[in-house]
Amino acid sequence: MGWWQVSADTLAGSRFVVSPLAETIAGLKVLERGSAAHPGERAWLAAHRPAYRARQAADPVTEQLIRAALGPTWNADFLTPPPDPGAHGAAAASFAAELACIRATPPQVARADLLVSLGSGPLPGILDRDDLPHRTAETLEWVWHETVLPYWPRRRRIIEADVVARTAQLGRGGWAAALDDMRPGMRWLGGSRLQINARNYPPRELDGARLMSVPVTPHTGWVSWEALPVGVPQGQARPPTGVRPRYAVVYPCSGTLADTGHPAVPQALGALLGPARAAVLVLLDSPKSTTQLVALTGQGLGSVGRHLRVLRDARLIQGRRAGCSVLYHRTAAGEGLLRAQE
Repeated sequence: MGWWQVSADTLAGSRFVVSPLAETIAGLKVLERGSAAHPGERAWLAAHRPAYRARQAADPVTEQLIRAALGPTWNADFLTPPPDPGAHGAAAASFAAELACIRATPPQVARADLLVSLGSGPLPGILDRDDLPHRTAETLEWVWHETVLPYWPRRRRIIEADVVARTAQLGRGGWAAALDDMRPGMRWLGGSRLQINARNYPPRELDGARLMSVPVTPHTGWVSWEALPVGVPQGQARPPTGVRPRYAVVYPCSGTLADTGHPAVPQALGALLGPARAAVLVLLDSPKSTTQLVALTGQGLGSVGRHLRVLRDARLIQGRRAGCSVLYHRTAAGEGLLRAQE
């Protein structure tokens, strides 16, 4: 199995990061595989995959490039650079700033990365060229503008809501609870070891590194790290003094957040409570914060707060504090009201 040795200092300094580029790469992976994880993703795929496939079919070089970069077991490293939070913290850097890192990839590095992602054999002759980073960036730019940007305000609210939920989980159960269900094959092993997947990769020591968790709304994920500077051996156990390489775990938002196909509000319940308030009650089948409900409903923070207050006063829901957040869920009375609609 592949695992990282994560020092206490690295773990304490780790952070959640919003990345428009990671969201775009995740979208690219869904467009390539052509299968959806939930109804909301299925609708998005039906709306945008035909145009994507037509674009790729018209450019055989780029078509083969993206297929090679999204290899069977590993992404080409230059395609998935870890975000650089810098002064942004959890805030998102601009897509253009993130994309510049891919554009700046030396051609020989891109070709070497593609050999790894392909897994075997020489690089196809059609990809023996110097414009691979440029073509990759152009494809990502198209995916961003055509398929992600129109939905980005809502997607960003969902991502931020997931960060709230993970932070609350971290406060309740520590890193083991927060990391264990981030992505398939990932779990906290104890002894400062984080299993990142079930594959037989050599361990990596993250002492002195910057570790970031990056949520995305498509149901996909990966890990990535920053290559050490030229002249520093890539396989060495720990970075030299003054070098803080970046490591990232990109993971899908929890299903109840990422799935935009929300359960329908029963008509009678909507007439009784009002459609907006009834929608909040329906969504509270599992504990959610105010921020999560804002992301899921698209309603304003003030509106959601008023609905929660009314539902709580009517004893249909109750809240409990989890770290810095309050998580709301239906009471027995609220459950009974929903069952009466069946």
